Amino acid sequence: MYFMDLGKICIVLVRPEESRNIGAVCRSLANNDIDDLRIVGKKSDYDDDAVRTLALHAADIWESARFFRSITDATADCTLSAGTTRRRGKNRKGKLLLPEEFAGKAADICNAQGAVAAVFGNERTGLTDEELAECTLGVTIPSSERFASLNLSHAVQIICYALFREKHCGIAGYTPLPLSRIDTTVSLIADNLQKIGFFSVTGRRDMEHFWRAILSRAALSEGEAKYMEKIFTKAAGLSSRNKINNQVKIKHN
Repeated sequence: MYFMDLGKICIVLVRPEESRNIGAVCRSLANNDIDDLRIVGKKSDYDDDAVRTLALHAADIWESARFFRSITDATADCTLSAGTTRRRGKNRKGKLLLPEEFAGKAADICNAQGAVAAVFGNERTGLTDEELAECTLGVTIPSSERFASLNLSHAVQIICYALFREKHCGIAGYTPLPLSRIDTTVSLIADNLQKIGFFSVTGRRDMEHFWRAILSRAALSEGEAKYMEKIFTKAAGLSSRNKINNQVKIKHN
């Protein structure tokens, strides 16, 4: 058994509106031994004094925060990215994990030297369908139907606390691939499916989202990814060869 490495956890805020909320989030991270804050947005959009006032002794987290153009960019080095949402729908993640379920998955990946991102949307709108699609799974925090919406820093505190409580993990021995590497495998799979005409039946984009979500949850090793790539490349090659052979037979007949 292994102690969970919280240094492998990052918190991603997407388009936060209130500078004070960012400061409160810094405190939530510090309360739970997490110090990697990433923000989708520009630092110049926020009031430094307001952030520091709410952050108090956690201002160092704000000082070291990194800024990105998109969720995909912010989580490129992560094996798993979990988008928090309270809404369900056709275009949203199918099965939403509870905070403790997410923490268990995060522990498995972190202790195998992979990184995990917990992604939080804008205070008013939460994560859009498109933003949630950039994440590999969904997490929901149960709350009263009478008043379901949580303050941003409160939601972050709940997720961070679930991660903080997760003490042990049983996976070790290899480093799971980051999403940037998984995307390479997903593109190769999609390219080979396209070669055999698969996307005349279904859309490539939806299929890529499907494989990205599945493969990130599997915490693939480099060897496993290469083996999958080999399977799809060979399958596409065999399909093309069979097609050529059938055309030759038709000509001879």
